[in-house]
Amino acid sequence: MFADLSPLIAASAQWLTRSYPSGGSALDSALCEVQARQAVTVAAWLRYPTSMDAALVGVAGTGGSDRLDQVVGVDGSAYGMETDSPDGEAWRTWVDEVVVSWAACLLADPELAARAVAALADTSHTAEATVDFRRLTDPDDRGRRAAALLRHPDLVAPITEMHRAGLVQRLTTDQRLTA
Repeated sequence: MFADLSPLIAASAQWLTRSYPSGGSALDSALCEVQARQAVTVAAWLRYPTSMDAALVGVAGTGGSDRLDQVVGVDGSAYGMETDSPDGEAWRTWVDEVVVSWAACLLADPELAARAVAALADTSHTAEATVDFRRLTDPDDRGRRAAALLRHPDLVAPITEMHRAGLVQRLTTDQRLTA
């Protein structure tokens, strides 16, 4: 079953790194991708906190990247995808708009990222293994430079504004439940 959310996480992280790429070397691109994947993972785990939630999104789908593409002003051809190719845009159907927006919020706001990671403690997602989100919550200087576009609050603002209120509400609700 689709309980691990991996297609959603992979597609949403890919959307972020293609929309806000690293301008540096291959290592910089890898560092940018790791940060995007960690942010998307945290956002997906917050949005779909149980295996039942994950299974339901696996059945119902995510909605795709169309609205996100419109917000940032790109289309599929900007990704080098042929619109008549059946496989060219398949990954984009797994992009989750809310997860991408929440991930962008986490990347642009270190305090919010720390709160989000703390909210995942003792959840079913983190119960099975120790997970380190250090690249998201405390990137080194090279990591910050590699993901400069992805972490720039003004550049990602159109995406963060889409669903930031829902993330803040989720984190506020989680804080009240654990306090």
